[in-house]
Amino acid sequence: MTEENLAPEETEEAAPQAIKQRKNGLYPAISDELTAVMKAGWADTELRDLVPAEQSAYAAKRRAALSARFPGERLVVPAGNLKTRSNDTEYSFRAATEYVHLTGDQTEDAVLVLEPQGDGHDAYLYLLPRSNRENGEFWLSGQGELWVGRRHSLAEAETLLGLPARDVREAAAELAERAEEHPAVTRVVRGYDAGIEAALAPHTTKHGDAELKVFLSELRLVKDEWEIAQLQAACDATTKGFTDVVRELAQAVATSERWIEGTFFRRARVDGNDVGYGSICAAGPHATTLHWVRNDGQVRPGELLLLDAGVETTTLYTADVTRTLPINGEFDELQRKIYQAVYDAQEAGIAAVKPGARYRDFHEASQQVLAERLVEWGLLEGPVERVLELGLQRRWTLHGTGHMLGLDVHDCAQARVESYVDCVLEPGMVLTVEPGLYFQADDLTVPEAYRGIGVRIEDDILVTADGNRNLSAALPRTADEVESWMASLNS
Repeated sequence: MTEENLAPEETEEAAPQAIKQRKNGLYPAISDELTAVMKAGWADTELRDLVPAEQSAYAAKRRAALSARFPGERLVVPAGNLKTRSNDTEYSFRAATEYVHLTGDQTEDAVLVLEPQGDGHDAYLYLLPRSNRENGEFWLSGQGELWVGRRHSLAEAETLLGLPARDVREAAAELAERAEEHPAVTRVVRGYDAGIEAALAPHTTKHGDAELKVFLSELRLVKDEWEIAQLQAACDATTKGFTDVVRELAQAVATSERWIEGTFFRRARVDGNDVGYGSICAAGPHATTLHWVRNDGQVRPGELLLLDAGVETTTLYTADVTRTLPINGEFDELQRKIYQAVYDAQEAGIAAVKPGARYRDFHEASQQVLAERLVEWGLLEGPVERVLELGLQRRWTLHGTGHMLGLDVHDCAQARVESYVDCVLEPGMVLTVEPGLYFQADDLTVPEAYRGIGVRIEDDILVTADGNRNLSAALPRTADEVESWMASLNS
């Protein structure tokens, strides 16, 4: 990986380590002649045939809902900044969910502003303009165009996003000045841009900012048609990823869980933007660890693979799907019994997902089935009602049965309890149904044969006007279907 030069006008205060390196002779001096050569001879590459992005109309409706909720108030939603991974390298940037939902844009350092105007708001963006060819930023800065690629110009961004755009390098000063000259209740989404927060600190409160974040979280509870299409695309790509993994299980057996992780990630990059979360590629007893993301264990025939993974689309909507697969292609008798119990619990949970039902219903339906099986197998003393009342099944079921899904894998997490876990389901909500049973390798309360077996089945369920639709239904779920599918891919 190459190192960038520095623009001559950069100061020791702005980049002390890099300036020090230049003084130590690590960078060659930049001559006036080279500077002149680099300025000249570049074609006009402004894009003039752009049309508004498909998402822009939907984002405008979301901004209108935000405007209606906070009339007369200044609202500021940053995208976030690059974060250093090591020395002079950065993590891949992922724009803040709230910002993406309201704009469709994914660029770093950007800021959405809703400025109160009359009965509504004037909305505009602060964005980083294209690299400057006059001062050399395009080839001297580590974030210049020749280093990390071309950015849209402000005019291009205005066309694509349907919003006026300004230079983000002036954002902090302009917002602070605006707040002083035109006082209004000001709210900012915190946690993404320390510079913007500091500039507006005298005009914001933690409570007011928290209210804004809660509203934006609840704004994502019901997905529009465009979002549902994105989630379906994420599920379709995820199906391909699981298929790729099954085809390459022999290589995973010869190496480790890392082969599975890499196989799924390849599909995520080919068909989408990334994975929506760290893939859980848990073979054998690792399947009993809910968030096993080390993915460094052995993959052994005769054991189970719990694969919990999701492709994130280029628009940042993610799937979240789990399948538990017999590594040698066939469940043994005990594995099949446990798998069937989880499948039956998931079936009960999915059946409970429908408009007018309580959000908690699908969890309770799944837990009912699992508690019944644990009593039937002699692992818990009944009656089942007592087990559920005391929550005794949770030793082996461990987690809730699902969550909302969207731009975040655990979407709408800042929503109020009454709007989320105590809500009534509505068409357009998308949630996971994912019961599981996990028998730890050191659990002396179960027969030895059970120890080290973990099973989870998870699908992404859209609430429809007359019930639900399984967005990830293309992946087999019954034990027989799973075995037939695996055999067909490895014949």
